[in-house]
Amino acid sequence: MSEDSADLPPAARPIVLVGLMGAGKTTVGRRLAAALNLPFIDADEEIEKAADRPVSEIFSDFGEAAFRDGERRVIARLLDEPQAVIALGGGAFVNDETRRLVREKAISIWLKADLDTLMERVSRRDTRPLLQTEDPRAVMADLMARREAAYAEADLQIAGDAGPHATAVQRILDALRDYGFEATSGND
Repeated sequence: MSEDSADLPPAARPIVLVGLMGAGKTTVGRRLAAALNLPFIDADEEIEKAADRPVSEIFSDFGEAAFRDGERRVIARLLDEPQAVIALGGGAFVNDETRRLVREKAISIWLKADLDTLMERVSRRDTRPLLQTEDPRAVMADLMARREAAYAEADLQIAGDAGPHATAVQRILDALRDYGFEATSGND
């Protein structure tokens, strides 16, 4: 971006989706980006490109602290690129520095979902490093409890329940309009 995104009006800021794994950040984010004629960026995919390895390998080889450090740097870079819809990994917004950067430079949206919905969604794939445990439901419940206060600092909160993703997208579009965001023709 030619000017610092912290100085941009809401209509020109990146839109950042936050929430627990399984909340729908990637699926809803892709649809939201299409509705707004903006690019979609999955922060975890960008981290994998930067590290040239999957997130699960970064976790297993270097640990969560090293992953979070790299994640923070990648997100800082993404927030300075042209406007987009960006889906963050579940733990990214919990990091104080990352949360500060997002709040300064973007519109943050917490996609909230209940525990049953989250577990049903994450059970479809076994690629979640934090859930590689004997009791993934207990881990998810603990993550919900520990991360809720950070997620609550998002600019907007949207129900990302078990309903159709199109419903969540429409809720976001309505909330963005009320927030002062008006869709443009993309990155003209």
